[in-house]
Amino acid sequence: MSLLIAGSIATDHLMTFAGKFEDSLVVEQLHKLSVSFLVDDLEIRRGGVAPNMCFGLARLGLRPVLVGAAGEDFADYRSWLERHGVDCAHVRISESKHTARFVCTTDATMAQFASFYPGAMSEARLIELGPIVAEAGEPTYVLIGADDPDGMLRHTEECRQRGYPFIADPSQQLAFGEGELIRQLVDGAAILFSNEYESHLIEQKTGWSADEVLARVGVQVTTLGADGVRVRRAGEPDIVLPAARNVTAVEPTGVGDAFRAGYLAAATWGVSLERAAQVGCVLAAYVVETVGTQEYVFTAEQFLARLEDSYGAEAAQDVAPHLNALS
Repeated sequence: MSLLIAGSIATDHLMTFAGKFEDSLVVEQLHKLSVSFLVDDLEIRRGGVAPNMCFGLARLGLRPVLVGAAGEDFADYRSWLERHGVDCAHVRISESKHTARFVCTTDATMAQFASFYPGAMSEARLIELGPIVAEAGEPTYVLIGADDPDGMLRHTEECRQRGYPFIADPSQQLAFGEGELIRQLVDGAAILFSNEYESHLIEQKTGWSADEVLARVGVQVTTLGADGVRVRRAGEPDIVLPAARNVTAVEPTGVGDAFRAGYLAAATWGVSLERAAQVGCVLAAYVVETVGTQEYVFTAEQFLARLEDSYGAEAAQDVAPHLNALS
């Protein structure tokens, strides 16, 4: 069995602004917006939703398969991921375009201004999953994250046709996608990931109510920022959990990707949905405390101690057998 993680592959350029964006914005003049912020520093980091999730999965002892498109400048990034346990054998390398770029500035309140250059990501639509599965094995899940919209649609349709269980995680593409695209990406997903704002955007753009969205997916997982996470299944009580305790927030980029990696790893282990959400929250805590989306480190003992501190000894005991690969 395998885990296929499809999504953008990018380099992150992360900047920090010591003030507050809101102090420089005039609400009545937003249609004429033209502002500049003097930033304190610049960090150039590895990123993209798919490698971020793959890195987290590998840190928890799995070997995910990265599915996406990058440029010829991907060589160093590939080496990094492979050294950390990610299967990059099926990444498509563009002959003409650079790897995508994410440029983001974060202020003192953790508000962000960001832009994204897709580059080679546009070639994700040329990737077929069948040949990858033939080499990597039948997928436990295929996660379809934010990517070239046509590529996301192609992967989703192929999962339906071939019977691969798929996870819908449209995230950043929700702001640009029309209702019909979003309906096709979500309908029939084994798991639907979003944050709270995105969950309302899904309802607005699809025209479905919250219950109608839930009826079309197996499990709906909604992150609530500092308030934790909500897990819903049709006909079952909601699971609402707080975020991990004692978190010192430094940089929020990639936190959602880490949560998804932790949740998916635990789902693959076969633990309960509550435990999966708790593992996701703890992994997310490591990312928010670090500048960069793939710079965190921990031992199995450290992870379990943090899990116990946040969610109790029983949670740590349930997860401990699955972290042996980290020891």
